Amino acid sequence: LGCQFGRIQFTADLMPSDITGAPVFDVKDSTFRFRPGPVFTQLLLADEINRSPAKTHAALLEIMQEYRVTIDGTSHTVPRPFLVLATQNPLESEGTYNLPEAQLDRFMFKLLIDYPPSTEEVNILRMYASGKDNRRPEQFDVSPILTADEIIKIQNALTRIIVEESILEYIHKIINSTRNWPSIEVGASPRAGVNLLLAARAMAACRGRDFVIPDDVKALAPWVLRHRLRLNPDAEIEGTEPDQVIQDILDNVEAPRT
Repeated sequence: LGCQFGRIQFTADLMPSDITGAPVFDVKDSTFRFRPGPVFTQLLLADEINRSPAKTHAALLEIMQEYRVTIDGTSHTVPRPFLVLATQNPLESEGTYNLPEAQLDRFMFKLLIDYPPSTEEVNILRMYASGKDNRRPEQFDVSPILTADEIIKIQNALTRIIVEESILEYIHKIINSTRNWPSIEVGASPRAGVNLLLAARAMAACRGRDFVIPDDVKALAPWVLRHRLRLNPDAEIEGTEPDQVIQDILDNVEAPRT
């Protein structure tokens, strides 16, 4: 993507001001001026986000929702488009923290990344054996496929994807079911429904349609919901996975006829 890129390595001693920026004293003018932090970018990588405590994560909440930072009563807007990608270590790893539910709800998707297929892993070895290094992008024939302006145009175009009333009711039934499901302690928020709607619109466009069908919703429901559901203790003891519960809900909620 042809966007400004920023990266934050989360650690236990990372402070909120290390993320957002802070006022600094300018000796020359004897005044304070705002020094922007690494969030003032378009594509932000929050690496190992669960290595930091909750007070550090709180610095991202306003930015991810409002696209701005408020310091000493003054708001500073981040560039658009503003996209956040985060990685996290497994919770059983030493030195990790549970992410606050409010922050988890800000993320549209949670993707599960497994080991690469054998053929891809061999290709990685082949690449390094030939002397290439992914830390040196000039060694690869890659170029941006989208500019920042084009991303904004695509986002605006998605608002024209048609969503029938029956699809809206279907999304609501799925979200509402998570709040009453026996194995779920905390269900999905209204923001989850909004994100599922936006994701379904994007899926419809990727599949060459200008309207949403139930299959678009079903395909993306696990991505949108898996990090937003808290299972009850009995389900966790039994080893139940959120994706299993989501599939049960999708099987139980009747999809509208197209």
